[in-house]
Amino acid sequence: MTAEPAFRPVRELGTLLRSGEVTSVGLTRYFLDRLEEVGRPLNAVAAITRERALDEAAMADAELARGVDRGPLHGIPYGLKDIIAAPGAPTTWGAAPFRDQVLGYESAVGERLRNAGAVLLGKLATVELAGGMGYDRPDASLTGPALNPWDTSTWTGGSSSGPAAATAAGAVPFSIGSDTGGSIVMPAAWTGITGLRPTYGRVSRFGAMALAWSFDRLGPMCRSADDCGLVLEAIAGLDPRDPSSLAEPYRYSGRAARRDHFRIGVVTGSFDGVQDEVRANFESAVARLAELGTVEEVELPDFPYAEVAEVIMAAEISAAFDEFLDSGRAAELRATKARVHRLAAEALPARDYIRAQRIRRHIVVALDELACPFDALVAPMLGTVATPADESFAGLLGIAYPQRVNLASVTAGMPAISVPSGRGRSGLPTAVQLLGARLAENALLDVACALEACTGWPARHPHISIPSAQAMR
Repeated sequence: MTAEPAFRPVRELGTLLRSGEVTSVGLTRYFLDRLEEVGRPLNAVAAITRERALDEAAMADAELARGVDRGPLHGIPYGLKDIIAAPGAPTTWGAAPFRDQVLGYESAVGERLRNAGAVLLGKLATVELAGGMGYDRPDASLTGPALNPWDTSTWTGGSSSGPAAATAAGAVPFSIGSDTGGSIVMPAAWTGITGLRPTYGRVSRFGAMALAWSFDRLGPMCRSADDCGLVLEAIAGLDPRDPSSLAEPYRYSGRAARRDHFRIGVVTGSFDGVQDEVRANFESAVARLAELGTVEEVELPDFPYAEVAEVIMAAEISAAFDEFLDSGRAAELRATKARVHRLAAEALPARDYIRAQRIRRHIVVALDELACPFDALVAPMLGTVATPADESFAGLLGIAYPQRVNLASVTAGMPAISVPSGRGRSGLPTAVQLLGARLAENALLDVACALEACTGWPARHPHISIPSAQAMR
């Protein structure tokens, strides 16, 4: 090979596999080495499934040699966030009380990726219990703070911290994260990757840790929007084991080259109060989008998004972890907030949960009506660049309106995608969030692909020493 495979997109890796330039076994060994040599120092790795990975890769090579092609992910390695079950590997939920937990079944996303021919490299680190007990420091994880490969003195964001770090560092071609209140899109923003939170119910959550059942979603974390589309097609679909899963089929429409005009809504005031470097890159991204179609301002409907989300999540998280909280083992968690979570949940009246759900119905309708005329609504993803890995981030993630926009889409179950918008003066990535109407992932992916084509961002990556690409065959 003339170029390292670490930062190549899925389509290119697939071309190399089918041309015989590399084998899946060779590719898998390469990325297993990267996980050890690059991923572990970043605190991105929970467990490596070496034997399983090499077995799956050998099977992929044999099938491709026989002319059996399962699609674009066939023979491509990947990683799973460590709240998602995989037989034979620990599923620790990132928390000390569950460090020895091994679940003897496969998750729905794991099954679907295996059926697509993808190769599981291992489990990637997460903030303990996906952040559900509350935390304000990056070290609230069994593996320690996940370090940002663009600057290892900074954090990736949470709770899909390991998938973000490993994907950004080229230690895995793609990964699967989970998102309850921003846990895919926020770390994607800070690490310069593309993260897709699909429509609620688009992807089965069977085999994933339940946090807040009416918010939880699984989705791809990749180096490009095109890769996100390929992965989403493989994992989406109805699953009777998850009653919330949707019957509507999903097929990725492909890259945006066929589109020459988009209608974009810029959320009014969404960049007020953000850091200067975030604002500058956001305005640049909006200017790029204006070259791709029409851009107009829209106003987010006036609802108490944060309050509704917080009430419903608090009640559902408390119910999901009822036995664990009763056991007193929350004291073993690193996050000090976890020790008072039970008291806070018990003080929440049932009528508040019911009222919040009633308001939520109006939010769902209003946000879908707002988004339907547009290919995407756009706002900054976060108001800051990545924060130090050894300091509290309390108060920073909610800066100004970007968090309000995120919580609006979270509460409404809308699809959202975080797309890099450039690097700031600090050298750290910034990102925009694209929001769409329910089931409108393809429109968002088209816009995201077009924006990435303008910026050339997928070709950029942090400078990290990497294992040799020799013996890839």
